[in-house]
Amino acid sequence: MATSIELRQIHKAYGDVPVIHGVDLSIEPGDFTVFVGPSGCGKSTLLRMIAGLEPITGGDLLIDGQRMNDVPAAGRGIAMVFQSYALYPHMSVYKNLAFGLETARMPKAEIAERVQKAAEILKIEPLLQRKPKQLSGGQRQRVAIGRAIVREPKIFLFDEPLSNLDAELRVAMRVEIAKLHNDLGNTMIYVTHDQVEAMTMADKIVVLRAGVIEQAGAPLELYNNPRNLFVAGFIGSPKMNFMTTSVEGGTLKTGGLNLDLGRNVTGATTLGIRPEHITITEGSGIKFAEVKVDLVENLGGQTVVYASTADGQTLNIVLEGQRIVDIGSMVSAYADPAKAHVFDAQGNAIR
Repeated sequence: MATSIELRQIHKAYGDVPVIHGVDLSIEPGDFTVFVGPSGCGKSTLLRMIAGLEPITGGDLLIDGQRMNDVPAAGRGIAMVFQSYALYPHMSVYKNLAFGLETARMPKAEIAERVQKAAEILKIEPLLQRKPKQLSGGQRQRVAIGRAIVREPKIFLFDEPLSNLDAELRVAMRVEIAKLHNDLGNTMIYVTHDQVEAMTMADKIVVLRAGVIEQAGAPLELYNNPRNLFVAGFIGSPKMNFMTTSVEGGTLKTGGLNLDLGRNVTGATTLGIRPEHITITEGSGIKFAEVKVDLVENLGGQTVVYASTADGQTLNIVLEGQRIVDIGSMVSAYADPAKAHVFDAQGNAIR
């Protein structure tokens, strides 16, 4: 049965230095939750506190309603997969998978059954007699995940498990981990700095910055309704365009784009439009800027245009298909007002 996790006002400090500042979070049974954020935001520290590898300075950690602050890591029903494979080089794949169960004095027949089941799930049956040095990076990562599976934990924790793999293997393993979650149904928490991994794998994304949750929700909820400039700029690839704009009363005006903000706004205002929501075809939206084309990337399925406005603001545009756009030319940028975002002087979303 899948397991719930609840964090209540979780704090973490190293001496006099606080690093996690009162985190509240509920993770539903069976959810695939991804902690994402820049380096140093506290995502791995939070994961290690859930695992029992870091003591909790303040607050409560509950697993299935039971307080776990003082329960040792081995008693929490958790298995963790680290960035480093940490395989025993002198042992075969089979022995690497079985070693923890042997240490726990589990019957040999049950060990063999669990190892075989994990090998089938991960499609590593032909590798069971090999040593780690005879495996590729992706195969080693499968073995590391298999070592967690054989323990049959209630919760899986992944701490940037794909960061040592090349781009092609990362995509392949991302799919494998998502399939694993679908097959097993366990509660999983996954830490990454890669927002593409977060968007493609998560049921819930938790965006962290400086030890604080900026926003948590379903991937498309964060993409469509970012709470602030930080979340808007972090979720989405390429990142959202931000332009300094003028406000008259309660209306933002730039080019032919007029956005009713619903209230009077004072101070600096930022217009946000995602690159994929901008076109250069007349009649495809409201014209909001005239820009100079600085660079064009032809990716086959998409054409990425890097442009700049007369006042030096940058604008990135993602066009579907193969488009001919001349470097140095002037083009008009169009957008659907319904897909535009507006942020106030404090960086909070207005619409």
